[in-house]
Amino acid sequence: MTHPFLTRLESFPDSEAIAFEGRTYRYDDLLRLVGEWRLFLDRHGVRAGEVVTLEGSYSPQACAGLLALIERGVVVVPLSTLPAAKRAEFLDVAQVEVVIRVDAGGVHHSERTGRSAEHALYQELRDAGRPGLVLFSSGTTGRSKASVLDFEKVLARYGEPTRPSRILSFLSLDHIGGVNTLLHTLSQGGTVVTVAERTPEAVFQAIAEHRVEILPTTPTFLNMVLISGAHERYATDSLTLVTYGTEPMPLQTLRRLGEALPGVRLKQTYGLSELGILPTRSKGDDTLWVKLGTAGFEHKIIDNILWIRSEMAMLGYLNAPAPFDDEGFFNTQDVVEVDGDYVRILGRDSEIINVGGEKVYPSEVESVLLGVPNVAEATVSGKPNPVTGMVVKATVQLVVDEDRREVARRVREYCGSRLEAYKVPVLVEISSAPQHSERYKKIRSAA
Repeated sequence: MTHPFLTRLESFPDSEAIAFEGRTYRYDDLLRLVGEWRLFLDRHGVRAGEVVTLEGSYSPQACAGLLALIERGVVVVPLSTLPAAKRAEFLDVAQVEVVIRVDAGGVHHSERTGRSAEHALYQELRDAGRPGLVLFSSGTTGRSKASVLDFEKVLARYGEPTRPSRILSFLSLDHIGGVNTLLHTLSQGGTVVTVAERTPEAVFQAIAEHRVEILPTTPTFLNMVLISGAHERYATDSLTLVTYGTEPMPLQTLRRLGEALPGVRLKQTYGLSELGILPTRSKGDDTLWVKLGTAGFEHKIIDNILWIRSEMAMLGYLNAPAPFDDEGFFNTQDVVEVDGDYVRILGRDSEIINVGGEKVYPSEVESVLLGVPNVAEATVSGKPNPVTGMVVKATVQLVVDEDRREVARRVREYCGSRLEAYKVPVLVEISSAPQHSERYKKIRSAA
């Protein structure tokens, strides 16, 4: 029986569904691929309730595979290309029973692992006869956690078609943002534009070629765009909205972005793998204050920490206790300030640097550092100190190479005139190594 979500897609047969590597696929092309996947799953005996990976790039074949696996009623574990050890860890934690890979040519491969997925969360989905979704956290501060979601609850977030849009899917299908972009766009009859490489050049070339209207991405990537100047080399007149999330946005980057893309609305988003993507409304294009929506979500703030209750919240973690309270609110561990109906997200509680009893939020210092001449990127972390407990350490990347002592002197002088003394970096290091993950989220442990 055809899944209701696929039935909806049948109402947009001739519209463009996906643009990939210079080729466009209409909705009837996408549904034809889903039909081919059904036959593939039949041949390999993939049954409802089994735990199945979907590995490969964000291609039309992978998108069709995801839709077919949802319809089949399996628990899907979407994975991008991973180092062998990390992939083995994920397969083990998720108790994967069937591995399905989509190669560069779009060919599907399937093999059974010999495992038996017996976790209680999987049994809960089987008993309800519902498909599931397993998403791994980025694991930038430790072992990745595996969230288990009810896929029907995820799909229930997408309402009736209103206005279709052309959206570039920046995040992959192994991230809640990538899944949300795909399903939301398709539910509205819009067009998903994917890129083989997530570089400023490739992304802005795709924006120009495919007349992209919406770009959802991360603050780290947007800073790279500004450094590269890619937005100046390609037409951006189709772009109406840039959304940013996954980490705090440096105010310096936000204001520079507003100057670089005049007329483009800038909107902060907020979401977690464990909860989904919340509706939000930014107070303005040049501010980090945001109002969290209530459609399917509730929030409360305890001791400056944000707690959220979601209708599509995960069932739990496969490999960790779930931080829900007795009322079903999830501890996001994000520290916030409040101004009426608006909140400002300062960063994870675990990332706050305690300098002699004073709290330092890395994003605030990073925003100032990005104003230092010749500094392209900055990552702030804490360094143990016998006197104050911690001191602020700044790792910076330069636009052009220069004397390290001169950079350190200029950083301290610049920050000293704009920040309280305890926030000024005591240690300044220069690095050319990437300070972000493959999801373009800052890795503070790398600093």
